[in-house]
Amino acid sequence: MRGSAPAPRTTLPRALRGNRRRLRAVGVLTSAALLTPALSGGAVAGAGEQPGSGALQRAFIAASAKYRVPSSVLLGVSYLQSRWNDHAGAPSVTGGYGPMHLTEAVTALAAGTRRGDELQDPRGDGARPLAGARSVRPELPVPVEVPARLRTLDRAAELSGLSTEALRLDPAANVQGGAALLAAAQHRLGLPPSPDPADWYGAVASYPGAADAVSAGTFAHDVFEVIRAGVRRTTDAGQLVDLEAVPRAVDRMDLVRRLGLPAPSAKGVECPSSVACESAPAPYQKLEGADYGNHDLADRPKAPSQKVDFIVIHDTEASWETTVKLIKDPAYVSWNYTVRSSDGHIAQHVPTKDVAWHAGNWYVNSASVGIEHEGFLAQPEAWYTEEMYRTSARLVRYLADKLHVPLDRQHILGHDNVPGTTPATIKGMHTDPGPFWDWEHYFELLGKPFYPTGGTYGGMVTIRPDYDSNTPRYTGCEGAGKPCARHGSGAVRLYTAPKKDAPLVKDIGLRPDGGASTTDVNDTGARASTGQQFAVADRQGDWTAIWYLGQKAWFVNPWWDPTVVNARGKVVTPKAGSAGVPVYGRAYPEKEAYPAGVPVQEVTPLPYKLLAGQAYVLGGQVPNEYLWSKSFDPAGHRVIRGKDVYYEIQFGHRVAFVRAADVSVRQSGS
Repeated sequence: MRGSAPAPRTTLPRALRGNRRRLRAVGVLTSAALLTPALSGGAVAGAGEQPGSGALQRAFIAASAKYRVPSSVLLGVSYLQSRWNDHAGAPSVTGGYGPMHLTEAVTALAAGTRRGDELQDPRGDGARPLAGARSVRPELPVPVEVPARLRTLDRAAELSGLSTEALRLDPAANVQGGAALLAAAQHRLGLPPSPDPADWYGAVASYPGAADAVSAGTFAHDVFEVIRAGVRRTTDAGQLVDLEAVPRAVDRMDLVRRLGLPAPSAKGVECPSSVACESAPAPYQKLEGADYGNHDLADRPKAPSQKVDFIVIHDTEASWETTVKLIKDPAYVSWNYTVRSSDGHIAQHVPTKDVAWHAGNWYVNSASVGIEHEGFLAQPEAWYTEEMYRTSARLVRYLADKLHVPLDRQHILGHDNVPGTTPATIKGMHTDPGPFWDWEHYFELLGKPFYPTGGTYGGMVTIRPDYDSNTPRYTGCEGAGKPCARHGSGAVRLYTAPKKDAPLVKDIGLRPDGGASTTDVNDTGARASTGQQFAVADRQGDWTAIWYLGQKAWFVNPWWDPTVVNARGKVVTPKAGSAGVPVYGRAYPEKEAYPAGVPVQEVTPLPYKLLAGQAYVLGGQVPNEYLWSKSFDPAGHRVIRGKDVYYEIQFGHRVAFVRAADVSVRQSGS
């Protein structure tokens, strides 16, 4: 609720080829270089190995030999969990560690809290604000029994004889632990440790602890797609890992059936066939008096209803189990979908035709679909599994096609990109999925990677730092001011001058008193994220400046390690003769558009100005409309449309809106 890669040896999609700068064109590693004696007893090897040493590749081969699991199976499972990264020992969003994502989520479950709930009304409608008690997530007890899928690390320790500390922090030990789990699963299925990867299909399906047969089968299918195609990449620790293609590794759904898992309830879901999806409907229910919850019935995009223009990415701040309990509470709020971390399983809660209460901005809510991803801001430096990214991207591709939503960062928003509706709401807006969500990889999976669209003098840039090597220091992950663990990030930090000791740019919406922005992980005041586009304001040596929140904002952009790609497109500027124009958090109709019986919603500007001489990237024209929705019976709902024309712009870390009558549109760089 945060230069092109060399061609791979196969026709593997770009999204599977690894990070664009970390990937290397290397020959197939020889078996002599890879072979190493199997690890014995409780000893592990590989900790402290230097980047590029091949230690992780050798660890997979050693674990394969010890537990008689085909190395392609180990590599495929690990890729779908972590892309072979070890994240320097940091846990995933669900407490998973290392390349094999061995889970120990008790701490995360106990600590998980959603920041900002006490400040924000997720419905975001000043005409019908939720009561304070309904704006805050209800307290739920920490589960007495943690699901098995969230405590595989202890089981791996039991099977391998390795310590839990080693399994958390030593990548080689972690790989051994994952191999031990797969070998045990194969034994439970009554199958021998075959050298044929296909014979391990059932064990692979069981690995993420899926509760239903479709999720288990989808995970196994994704693993075997990687095995069949092959993949090679350099990890976040600089380790080159190579999975040679095994084209004849076939799917074996008969082995998934041996797991005896039930089928999910998929009746009426809006999901692509390539994901495992169930129906877990949110209740539409009358409460006390005229109150009701926890969403609004509509008929998007049929007239006279509205169209979906945005898809908003969230994280849950709770476990899957807790999230499903929350969505069933009619006195709480709602979102359309939830994606599970371990296996990418999806639940749909609210039909896309209806309006969920999720973004804290009613204008965005009434024109969006919200997707929650299992995760915790208690450890916001934590990472998301590859399977979660992949299934989420499939869902978004499907929804974008179905609902005609453009696949760009002006329409695929993080919750942290949604603007406040009025000056008073800015401070309470949420900050998930945060600076550690890998937007570059996500858009590669969406089939819309961020390529250059202009030259040096195109007048625009698309933010695109190298995620793995871009590790700006953040604070506040485990307490105010305390440093977060170093972690890859898709965000760049913005300064008032081209030097790192300059103050960060200020956000007067977050700090009306003029206070400085900070490096806190939840402070969006001086941050630009991957995929966002900005007009170039200046260049100086290894620094580039953009127009941001009404000011010139500088970030490091050396030629030898660029943090952007050049772009060209449409920008807006104040009309000639204007010193500055207002910026809005919603595109509501003018007062003359409101019929009798519907109170006029004030078009209140935010405390920013788009000043003369500045330019901001045009995201497109947006509808000028307001959904009047205060009655349980949707027959009483009205969509009010005005004559004013509004444009969406990338104004800061969050998007904003300006009146077309106030600005001129021109080509960037002109």
